[in-house]
Order: sequence, then C-alpha cells, then structure tokens
Amino acid sequence: MGFFDKLTGTKHPEDGVAPRSAEELRTALLSLDQPDVPYVIRDGAAHGADLVAEWRLDEPAWQTFFIGSQLTHAIRIRMRLAGEVPEVRAVEEQWEVTRVGNPPRLQASAEYGRGGGRTVSRRYTLQRGESGRLEATETFSFDSAQLTEPLRNTALDAGWTWRGVIFGKL
Repeated sequence: MGFFDKLTGTKHPEDGVAPRSAEELRTALLSLDQPDVPYVIRDGAAHGADLVAEWRLDEPAWQTFFIGSQLTHAIRIRMRLAGEVPEVRAVEEQWEVTRVGNPPRLQASAEYGRGGGRTVSRRYTLQRGESGRLEATETFSFDSAQLTEPLRNTALDAGWTWRGVIFGKL
C-alpha cells in the first residue's frame, strides 16, 4: 500500500479472492441496509453515483440517537461500482450539523468537506466502585466507522478494491 492509498483510505482485497459481479456486490451492499443500523443505503442516481450511504438523521426513530451522540458532522458516502477494474470508487462527503430548537433536532450548516475522516464520540459516567475508588463506565459510544467499515469490508470480501476519491470525479 502506497502513501496515496493510505491518504485516500484505499484498501485492496486479499490475494486470491475472485471478484464477484457488480450486481452481486450491489446486492450485498444494499443488504447492509437494515432497520437496526444507524445508516441507510440506497440507489445513488440522484447524487451522481450507483449507491449512496448516509446517516438516518431525519428518521424520528434515530433522531434521539444522533442528538445524544453529540454528532458534529454528517456523512454521506457516494459509491461508483467500476466493474471493469473491479473497484468501488467512494467519495466521503461531510457537512457540519448543529442542534436547534426544543426539542432539539439536527440541522445542516453551510460547511462542507470531502475526503476521509472519522468522528468518535464517547460519554462516561464516574462513580465509586465496590473498592471505593472512582471508576469510569462508558455510557454512550458512537463511531463514524460504523458506516464506512461495513461498506468497505463488503467490497473487499467480494474481491473488489475500495478506492477513496478525494479529487476529481467519482
């Protein structure tokens, strides 16, 4: 893996893994979209891509989760399945979100970025343990890798390269 691959988040499949067809990969990626995960994966034609994955920010069932996560950036991953190579070209887009109103809801701001990044949020409670010493207990955890890792791993398991795109067209 070269420097540029590391910079863009590009990963290659294990040696000897035969690439599956683009349609099989598409089906595998869409199957990751389950009601109990905090992201949605759908057709990406409206965004100039084959598939799009993004947080379920607008869904009422997930709003409490995202507000509690103290999320500061929303993420959308646009994917193009380039079967002739075979690789998934992925553009990770981010924009800042803020909490507004009462009850609070998330609202996108004008700040926009492109390229890989990772947001991690953890909340701990301090309390005295049985020994009388202070102990930190994790009460909440959120990691943006919950979105990128399943997509990337599914592509790699299908024998496709996951190529992060920072500059240029998808």
